[in-house]
Amino acid sequence: MFRILKKSLKTGVVTGQHPAGEPQAEDIKPETRDKAKLFKKSLTIREVDTGSCNACEMEMNALTNPIYDVERFGIHIAASPRHADALVVTGPVTVNMERALKDVYKQTPDPKLVIALGDCAINCGVFKGSYAVTGPVDRHIQVDLHIAGCPPRPSDILHVLKALQEREQ
Repeated sequence: MFRILKKSLKTGVVTGQHPAGEPQAEDIKPETRDKAKLFKKSLTIREVDTGSCNACEMEMNALTNPIYDVERFGIHIAASPRHADALVVTGPVTVNMERALKDVYKQTPDPKLVIALGDCAINCGVFKGSYAVTGPVDRHIQVDLHIAGCPPRPSDILHVLKALQEREQ
């Protein structure tokens, strides 16, 4: 055991730094900014999985851990679409989830924001061409904002949500 400990102390850190890149989200459209003006101080999100591999859900869950702590910015995750201001949809829309997505969209009170999270929600990603997939999210409901990535990092998601809440100067 001491031999292994001595070797690790001698070798030191061998992992590299994660490349710091700019978030890959599109610019926020003026119509989306107008909708988001109502949610400057708090934003309640309902996450909807329409058939993904769960990687995007894991990154959304990471937003609530002590590192990112999304609640300090007034962003909360709701269990019911009736209490939500925004829907975050992950994954391509599958045959079995198409009706459920439309129901959740109807149950969310107006004005509402719809965010397509991840490449699968934007363009079906690796599931494109599958017999079980009916298309990306914007084919079924109106999408206000896209966050690209497979999966997008929590810092990218947080950056877009914060940009959505920024006040006009």
